Amino acid sequence: MNRTIELVKTIYEIKQLENFDEAQIALAGRSNVGKSSLVNRLAGRKKLAKISSKPGKTRSLNYYKVNPDGYFLVDLPGYGYAKCSKTERAKWAKLIEAYMTSNPQLKAVAVLLDSRLTPQKIDMELTSYLKSLGIPVIPVLTKADKPKQRELAKLQSQWKDILQQKNNPLLFSSKTGKGEDNLWDVLGEYAKL
Repeated sequence: MNRTIELVKTIYEIKQLENFDEAQIALAGRSNVGKSSLVNRLAGRKKLAKISSKPGKTRSLNYYKVNPDGYFLVDLPGYGYAKCSKTERAKWAKLIEAYMTSNPQLKAVAVLLDSRLTPQKIDMELTSYLKSLGIPVIPVLTKADKPKQRELAKLQSQWKDILQQKNNPLLFSSKTGKGEDNLWDVLGEYAKL
C-alpha cells in the first residue's frame, strides 16, 4: 500500500491540546532512541521529522496523519538525557500526562527501545505507567541492524517477560528498513481498535 505521512499539528502546551476524531498511536522513547528516524523511514522522506546529533530535539507533540489509513502517529518528546532545564522537563511531563490521560482516541503507545541496551529502568517505568493507565504497549526494538541476531533474540525475550506479552517486541531499523512492513501491520491493527 502506498502510504503518506504529513505533519498536521504541533503542540507545545496543554491548552493547545484538542480532540481529534481519528485514532492515534503515540511514539514514545528515550532521547536518541530513533523516533524521528523511524517517522522519516515510515514516511519515505529524510526530513519530515527533525533529526539532531543532540538528543531531545523533539520538544512538542507532533501529529502525523497517516493516509489513506486515516489515523495519527503522535511523536512525543523524548525522555532521558535531553539537555534542558528541569522546568522544561516538568512541562513536557505534564503535557504528555495530559495527552495520555484525557484522550479517548489514543489506541496504543509504540514504545521505542534501543536494541543495543539491556532493559533500562526509565523504559520499564514508562511501560509500567502505560499499563497502569490501561494503554496497550507496542514494544519496538530500534537500531535492530546493529546487534547480532542472538543478542536481539535475548533482548526480545527479556522485554516479552517484562511486559508479560505473548508476542515478541518488533524489530526495526530505520537504516535498512528491517521490520518496516511488520510495524505498519501492527500499527494498523491497533488503529482499528
